[in-house]
Amino acid sequence: MNANGERLELPDVLTDVMYRAAELLAEGRPVTVLPDEEMLSTQAAADILNVSRQYLVRLVDAGEITAEKVGSHRRLRATDVASFKTARDAKRTSALDRLSSLSEDVGGYDLGSKPR
Repeated sequence: MNANGERLELPDVLTDVMYRAAELLAEGRPVTVLPDEEMLSTQAAADILNVSRQYLVRLVDAGEITAEKVGSHRRLRATDVASFKTARDAKRTSALDRLSSLSEDVGGYDLGSKPR
């Protein structure tokens, strides 16, 4: 409802965002909503990625994430940061899945089977 008490119809995309944000918040995870075209400082981008600013600058210098120079400062698009985070998290999950599978293959989860 708006300030006048009138019922408002929300676009599906907005209800999807709100629903997903509510799910994440219920899990105790932080949620940030940024416009796609938002330009972030290296510190803000590093905070979103949970890395140091210096590490983020090295990623930019290595071409792993794109940035633009604005004067003497680097700025990163929120969409680029989000895409990098999604890809990084997918790689991590895949690596952990492979590690778990290898551990299972060699009996790494068999408790008590080895003599002490």
